[in-house]
Amino acid sequence: MSRNQRIGLIVAAVVVAVLAFVIASPGGDDEADKAAQTTTTSRSDTTATETEAPTPPKPEAAKINVRGGKVAGGPAEIHAKNGDTVVIVVSADAPDDIHLHGYDIEKPVEPGKPATFRLKANLEGEFEIESHVAEDAGRDPLLGTLIVEPR
Repeated sequence: MSRNQRIGLIVAAVVVAVLAFVIASPGGDDEADKAAQTTTTSRSDTTATETEAPTPPKPEAAKINVRGGKVAGGPAEIHAKNGDTVVIVVSADAPDDIHLHGYDIEKPVEPGKPATFRLKANLEGEFEIESHVAEDAGRDPLLGTLIVEPR
């Protein structure tokens, strides 16, 4: 590239930069320009607000403690609305298999290793949470009931 071509290229770049600055900068103090600037600002503020979705709160875990084959405090009654996320944590002092009827979920539990059920409550009704060990031993297997009501 010759010296004259380089100078021409630099001059062209300066002209483009000046034009871009003139086009991008506000034109004057007339009311139309101020209204356009205000509208643009409020639109961008609204857009920022609309895109920031609030974080849904984490569901509180319902806790069931099994000690000596019995539920501490009696069988739990857990209420939820259709569509809610439900978290149930079952801890026990002996190995067991815990079954949530209706949703047909079964999880093992051991001392120090609770069983955590996390599910979307999309079936309405009452669903028993039972101990398979208690059932096999001829004891009352009911640990609690999940009650899912319409929204």
